[in-house]
Amino acid sequence: MSGALPGPPAEAVRRAVALALAEDLGALGDLTAALVPAGALARGALVARAAGVLAGRACAEEAFAAVDRSVVTRWGLDDGAELGAGTVLAEVEGPLRSVLTAERTALNFLCHLSGIATLTRRFADAAAAGDPRCRVLDTRKTTPGLRALEKAAVRAGGGANHRGSLSEAVLVKDNHLAGTSIAGAVARARALWPGRTVEVECDRLEQVHEALAAGTSIVMLDNMGPEEVAACVAVVRGVDPERRAVLVEVSGGVTLETAPAFAAAGADLVSVGALTHSAPALDIGLDLEEG
Repeated sequence: MSGALPGPPAEAVRRAVALALAEDLGALGDLTAALVPAGALARGALVARAAGVLAGRACAEEAFAAVDRSVVTRWGLDDGAELGAGTVLAEVEGPLRSVLTAERTALNFLCHLSGIATLTRRFADAAAAGDPRCRVLDTRKTTPGLRALEKAAVRAGGGANHRGSLSEAVLVKDNHLAGTSIAGAVARARALWPGRTVEVECDRLEQVHEALAAGTSIVMLDNMGPEEVAACVAVVRGVDPERRAVLVEVSGGVTLETAPAFAAAGADLVSVGALTHSAPALDIGLDLEEG
């Protein structure tokens, strides 16, 4: 997957990079880079050390540009591109001091976000093995301040985004039901926000019946096994056989090993918090030419 994927908002990129650089530079700036002659120039390349999926290009570009607009990055790949060990992502050229100062911030974003894209691709492939119609979603279990970037990385990996914020959709979970009922929550949500998606988390079959009767848009099956999911899907499809009005989402402890079984059981969506909270960083480095 490569090409015209929707990237993160430009303002989110600028804000995150500015905070990262401020954190890294401190009060006195890059002390070690100051030892390098002011006129020294650098040429090099951003290189993948392991196979994966690229994400975070905009953040890396912004990191170099924010330090010094004269640093040039020439990219041969877009977010979503598959990488092999040794793949060159971009060429970097400019004042050596500036390149060294921006290097770690640029790589931190690239490694972290490419790691998310890489894990997402693995989950998307696993779900597709069970049923190619099943989509993999992220969750709100994101790094504070980096949600827009991490959700863009999920898209780069072939996944889709769940709610970007609490204001985007209604999701009635078990803790909400401590103060209301499924029927009451859905009815009030429809009255207050008629255009919003309404989703109900269910951890047993009777709640699925309640959610369907209330008119939910999505039934989230939480912490169920594939056989339980199949039984719930049969109930939902009895009401909506064409998958037009009600979707079934599976959530809670989904792994690469179980994702195919959940998809084969009929889930339309599989949400995985690990995409953003537990993805290992992809090893990417900056190789500078000597001399």
